[in-house]
Amino acid sequence: MYRFLLTRQWVILTLIALVLIPTMVELGFWQLHRHERRVAQNSLIARNLEAKPVPVGELTSPGHTVPRADYWRQVTATGTFDTTHEVVVRRRTNADDRVGFHVLTPLVLADGRAVLVNRGWIPAAADQKAFPTVPAAPKGAVTVTGRLKADETTHASGIKDLSGLPPRQVMLINSEQQAASLGRPLLGGYLELTAPKPAGDSPEQIPDPDHDSIGAHMAYAVQWWLFAAGVPVGWVILVRREKRDRAAASAESAPEPAAATA
Repeated sequence: MYRFLLTRQWVILTLIALVLIPTMVELGFWQLHRHERRVAQNSLIARNLEAKPVPVGELTSPGHTVPRADYWRQVTATGTFDTTHEVVVRRRTNADDRVGFHVLTPLVLADGRAVLVNRGWIPAAADQKAFPTVPAAPKGAVTVTGRLKADETTHASGIKDLSGLPPRQVMLINSEQQAASLGRPLLGGYLELTAPKPAGDSPEQIPDPDHDSIGAHMAYAVQWWLFAAGVPVGWVILVRREKRDRAAASAESAPEPAAATA
């Protein structure tokens, strides 16, 4: 009755179904893990943004790699901006998705060390190779507050080619790269400036990281699991339909009984 399941067509169809089920289940768990990571990151961002600011020297030092647990921690630093070694970071967007630059200015601390401060976004100039017009940094001693971030790397960013850039333009914010030209100890990581607030002709402040949305990963996970459950159901429906069609075809092809003779 079900001998047709041994035909090549049905063997291939059954094998495909057996492969699809665990694949879809695994894809569902992949989306679930992405959902869990997003929830954990949102909690980390919210917790660190709400934490009381601490001096930057308590969380980082020259050559230090900022751990994920300290991302977005509010820190303070007091010093003088060194605009001589100021650079801009290419291909950065603002809240309106306009492409421009981030302004990266070292802040020299009282002990002679420095920390990189991302002062915010400015629009790109017509000539991409020319150094853009950058709003002046505050003069004299200033106390800033910012979100602590880890150094950007080629591995994490996917940006491989860092050569051939115009003077004072970089692709990544990396304290080790900037320390070579600065000539003084540079704290690991950098700050995204949050205070003092921009006034007048200042770079556009970088908004807080998104920590409210969780995306649709959980919905995608449930969707994949429903697909996985639907595969065997669909297979059974096809088998029953095939059995019915074959039975109907056999009935139609069966010879009619001979008429009775008087």
